[in-house]
Amino acid sequence: MLVAGEASGDQHAAKLFLELQRQLPGVEGFGMGGANMRKAGIDVRYDSSEIAVIGVDGLIRRYPAIRKALRFMQNLVCAERPDLLICVDYKEFNFRLARHAKACGVKVLFYVGPQFWAWRPGRVKKYGRVVDHMAVIFPFEVPFYEAYRIPVSFVGHPLADAVHPSITRDEALDRLKLDGAKPIVGILPGSRGGEIKRLLPVMMQAAGKLREKFPGIEFVLVQAASVDDSQIAGLLKPSEPDLRIIKGSIYDAIQCCDAVITSSGTATLEVALLGVPMVITYKVTPLTYLIGRLLVNIPFIGLPNIIAGRKIVAELIQHRATPDAIADEVGKILSDREYAAEMSRKLNQVKERLGDGGGIERLAKLVVGMLKEPMNECLRT
Repeated sequence: MLVAGEASGDQHAAKLFLELQRQLPGVEGFGMGGANMRKAGIDVRYDSSEIAVIGVDGLIRRYPAIRKALRFMQNLVCAERPDLLICVDYKEFNFRLARHAKACGVKVLFYVGPQFWAWRPGRVKKYGRVVDHMAVIFPFEVPFYEAYRIPVSFVGHPLADAVHPSITRDEALDRLKLDGAKPIVGILPGSRGGEIKRLLPVMMQAAGKLREKFPGIEFVLVQAASVDDSQIAGLLKPSEPDLRIIKGSIYDAIQCCDAVITSSGTATLEVALLGVPMVITYKVTPLTYLIGRLLVNIPFIGLPNIIAGRKIVAELIQHRATPDAIADEVGKILSDREYAAEMSRKLNQVKERLGDGGGIERLAKLVVGMLKEPMNECLRT
């Protein structure tokens, strides 16, 4: 049984199941997820598209739907009694489902370990009581879970396999009709409607200021697959002659950029794996920001900085995410070659820490072990 509550989890679960089918022919899967899981051959009993949320406000609005989904999945796991429940991220929901599954005698693997090292570290003990094994995607997470005697394996980050351009930079410049002799700046406003509405106008204002400093500058706006054209078009001016909107082959586009303005989240790691200097921006609702300030106990929100354990990329969050501040940081990247080169070098170190790929294969091998062996033997492998 595989359970994912958001788009990224749906993708991870689908890739895992496809690899499981290769390693363990005849394996059957069912659970909660979306289109990617269905395409992979998983029997999706509950569609997760209606319960994906961001921020406290979104959680409050979707709470009745989330409660309904949780009750359905709790009943399902005890009725079907799968050989293994694989919880893919979606932490609070999956914690409650895992607790219910353990009460029904079902083994639990949690993939993408909750970020207790960032906030609410006291909850790790509760997870340890309901999870048989943690599969984590960052190497520094292993000693954290080991300190609480929770069986844990670093399987690798899924992006280490995925983030690769399909063509050379020169070929991409030609295909996108970009002038490599001029500064090129990428704009990544996020994949959710709320964050795009808050961030894209600020990013475009910063672009306007950069046009004044760098004549001939060009911009590439990367539109996530989950974002409708109307969400982007409604926030842009009728005419943006130096703006290319890219919907596919995003890694080909990002490699063309001399600098990137990106929202916080997975996109920061994608840019980092391509070695492109960036500035991280983010805005949430005032309530979400206030709660975050009270609970988060690490100094960074950008994944490259968290993995590095130090600031290597500027973070402009909430009230600091202004057009002037963003334009100043991008301007420094474009005009100071040593600054940009040093940032790229540090981003390449982040890439090295994530390993050389093969994470899904290692995760599938762990799953096969948990399916085939008694739990006490599985945890020793």
